[in-house]
Amino acid sequence: MASRIVLQQQNRGEAVPGAVKQKKNMAPEGRNRKALGDIGNVATGRGLEGKKPLPQKPVAVKVKGANVAKVPAVRKPAQKKATVKPNPEDIIEISPDTQEKLKEKMQRKKADKDSLKQKATLTSTLTARSKAACGLSKKPKEQVVDIDAADVNNELAVVEYVEDIYSFYKLAENETRVHDYMDSQPEINDRMRAVLIDWLVEVHQKFELNPETLYLTINIVDRYLAVKTTSRRELQLLGISAMLIASKYEEIWAPEVNDFVCISDKSYTHDQVLAMEKEILGQLEWYLTVPTPYVFLARFIKASLPDSEIENMVYFLAELGLMNYATIIYCPSMIAASAVYAARHTLNRTPFWNETLKLHTGFSESQLIECARLLVSYQSAAATHKLKVIYKKYSSPERGVVSLLTPAKSLLAASSSSVLSEQADLRKSTEAAATSSSKMVVVGCQRCHMYVMVTEADPRCPQCKSTTTRKMT
Repeated sequence: MASRIVLQQQNRGEAVPGAVKQKKNMAPEGRNRKALGDIGNVATGRGLEGKKPLPQKPVAVKVKGANVAKVPAVRKPAQKKATVKPNPEDIIEISPDTQEKLKEKMQRKKADKDSLKQKATLTSTLTARSKAACGLSKKPKEQVVDIDAADVNNELAVVEYVEDIYSFYKLAENETRVHDYMDSQPEINDRMRAVLIDWLVEVHQKFELNPETLYLTINIVDRYLAVKTTSRRELQLLGISAMLIASKYEEIWAPEVNDFVCISDKSYTHDQVLAMEKEILGQLEWYLTVPTPYVFLARFIKASLPDSEIENMVYFLAELGLMNYATIIYCPSMIAASAVYAARHTLNRTPFWNETLKLHTGFSESQLIECARLLVSYQSAAATHKLKVIYKKYSSPERGVVSLLTPAKSLLAASSSSVLSEQADLRKSTEAAATSSSKMVVVGCQRCHMYVMVTEADPRCPQCKSTTTRKMT
């Protein structure tokens, strides 16, 4: 009861006897407190300075026999995170005029730096002159065209693997490359080979075979002659047997053996063709998957972003290169790239060589110039050459009559001296063999099974002196 009376008197503001009055200047106590912090005589703490004192509730302690003054409960002040306010002296107000001045100052500094960079020093002048002398002056970079963008949804184009495929072809062409074999053939020369290939082009056209078949046929002929000595009598047999093998490899409906026997005017029997086919496959170890020039032509023509005219011109130059033995020193990819380069020169498609072609062919313009001049020299002589099957083939309207176009004068004027000397030697030999009243013609000897050059006055074969010769049509 005593505690209740004390509380009521305090609420009314009356003095309580025996109670200890608090000093006015005592700091208020906090609200938070520890467990059991209100038990015992605990010294009161000071609150935060500048804060309003919190009201204190006195606690009455009942002691037996006496009333003890109430001791205010000890409360810890609430700990708040102190926020650091910036001093008014640290804040600097920038007026709009000052901002404009700062911007002008920064622009002046930037202009000074640019002027220092543009200022030519002795070192920069010498570097620029050396780069210009080496052809390394700064030029705008040409954009490389994505030639496979249109074939992304074409599953047959295998866009994901096409670059890896052609990288493999580049490695494989060096392994199967044909070396110069004509010195190891005692009975065959390069003119006989040219006559054979000219006839094979005609046979290929009559059978309406795929272009891949022609290029593989010539590859098989050259690889066989590089490892096996062949007589003149077997040269045409080698040609038809090689085309038979290539047709079986490339065509859906390959010509039969009897078709080749008939096309050769029955110069060979059915068994002879099969025996030669077996001999060829044995010498080549059945290795027919080789990169021919046609494999690279398909890719390089696509990189040239062509039309039908430039495509026909490229194939015309490539077939002329295959017919002439002098191009055997070049790899198939270089022949294909040189044909594209020479065709762009002939049709005046500028630029003649760009970054897209350089990327996909792997050749620079300087690497192709020699082979391209060789192909253009064959093009210029095609109209007057004795072997005109390829020339007539590409003079048809179906192929854009590209063989009738004027060769590239820029490449023709700088033709290599070796080609010119070769043409001069051929002209001299023809003039020496011909008489004043006779004309040279190419005939086929049925006894020797080969094409020979004879005069109209004396059509006998110069080898066997046989008169069973047939003029080429």
